[in-house]
Amino acid sequence: MENNIFKKKQKKNYSAIIINAIILALIALILITQWNSLSSFFKNVALVFSRYSNYFLSGFKTTILLSFLSVAIGTILGVLIYLLRTNSSKVSNAIAKAFVEIIRGTPMMVQVFIAFIGGNLLFDFRANGIPISTAAFILGLIAVTINSGAYVSEIIRSGIESISKGQIEAGRSLGLSQSLTMRKIVFPQAVKNILPALGNEFITIIKETSVVSVIGTADLMYNTNIVKGNSFRPMEALIISAIMYFVITFTLSLILRVFERRMKESD
Repeated sequence: MENNIFKKKQKKNYSAIIINAIILALIALILITQWNSLSSFFKNVALVFSRYSNYFLSGFKTTILLSFLSVAIGTILGVLIYLLRTNSSKVSNAIAKAFVEIIRGTPMMVQVFIAFIGGNLLFDFRANGIPISTAAFILGLIAVTINSGAYVSEIIRSGIESISKGQIEAGRSLGLSQSLTMRKIVFPQAVKNILPALGNEFITIIKETSVVSVIGTADLMYNTNIVKGNSFRPMEALIISAIMYFVITFTLSLILRVFERRMKESD
């Protein structure tokens, strides 16, 4: 029996080695045959970035600011939605639940367009001397914040519900009120589940905010489109944008992993 298991593991190892060898051989073949083209392409990438770095960096700052504000305000909104969902009132519960389901069930791009068109119908930004770029940022922020708030409310709900009911009952049996039990027993434990999920939400929002470029918000994707038109190097501009998105999201993912590991160690 043990010999059969050992043989199966050996076969799996051999298969993995063969597959890895084939992949490495293909990569080597592409590098050898296309070396001149690849080196020329990446030289163009460096050239485009050196010429239009202001566009990329400005858009990058806007993306980070938009993402941070969306998650920060969205967290407050998420808490309010969660409180409405757990309220004894059936009306507020139904409204909060419907809001979350509608936001989660529709694409963010549709929400961004609704916020932009609806915002301009309700408020005349030009007549009040507000630049179009500022109006686009504000309306884009509103759309992304509402979207984030719906997801954050679910993160908070799942984090709190992950705490066993036995602990709540134990707190009540000790004479603690419902609010004191939640504050002293449930929330401190739930936070450990909620914070990593909020970190993931921030990383997700950084990528998803690219849709606000369609309404003129000068984020990284919007400025990338400007560079594409001015430089006539669309692929190079997109590669630079992709690298910038990857660097920030990957860095934040690593920080989040370290944070999660330390939280587990503290347990």
